[in-house]
Amino acid sequence: MNAKINQTKDIFLCAICNIESGTCNEDCKFCTQSVKYKADIQRYKQKEIEQIVEEAKMARKNSANGFCLVTAGKGLTDKRLAFVCEAAKAVKKENLGLILIACNGTASVEQLEKLKEAGVDAYNHNLETSRDFYPEIVTTHSWDERYQTCKNVKEVGLRLVCGGIFGLGETQEQRVSMLESIASLEPMNVPLNFFIPNKALPIEASTIKREEAFELITLARKMIPNAKKIMIAGGRELMFGEEQYKIFDKGANAFVIGNYLTTEGKSAQEDIDELEKLGFKIKRERA
Repeated sequence: MNAKINQTKDIFLCAICNIESGTCNEDCKFCTQSVKYKADIQRYKQKEIEQIVEEAKMARKNSANGFCLVTAGKGLTDKRLAFVCEAAKAVKKENLGLILIACNGTASVEQLEKLKEAGVDAYNHNLETSRDFYPEIVTTHSWDERYQTCKNVKEVGLRLVCGGIFGLGETQEQRVSMLESIASLEPMNVPLNFFIPNKALPIEASTIKREEAFELITLARKMIPNAKKIMIAGGRELMFGEEQYKIFDKGANAFVIGNYLTTEGKSAQEDIDELEKLGFKIKRERA
């Protein structure tokens, strides 16, 4: 990309650490983590704590502001909670200054309190889509459970990270409805994902075009004006291609660097080099 774009914003970077992969029994039609669809991905129960810490150090070296501990599965079990808490304590012990985010599905107030005690700063739980469209893509749990978890996050005083995914076959009205629901929760950060097709999944192709995606970023910023970050996450490279840094002109001020959960992204250094070439400032805010 050669054209200069608006460089007035600080850009926040976030890295994802997939600490339990491909073990989910839910039937979300957009997700390769589900065992139901037998996608060709890495599957493992628990990543070594030492490896998680090393990934956190690399994330900070790559100017990441946030570091997200992600597990597969509907929600927190006792065993999963203990593992996430162990990982969180190990990362926090390094005093890297990262904002530590947990993304572990549905969670109760009591479970979220334990994550907070372990050093977690924020909890990411996406609504995924609108309430009325949700049964079309997931049948094994309800949208209302997701919304309640987000309310639980607010109740315990963790920062709420809440967004969704576009391109699943939803209508424009349903996209707006999802953004309205997200806005009602007043999250600090809003990750926007764009569906990445996989031959193993029931949804064959994304139902959204690039210009529509740009417009949705602008709409999200307009509808959720108090969000500290509008973050572009999964599907960034595929959806926006050579125009991906235009997202900052459309209202975004953050994105995920490195790999996603089960798909590869650009190298972090490629993104950093491009941002610096365009004159952006990478914000390094400590937890």
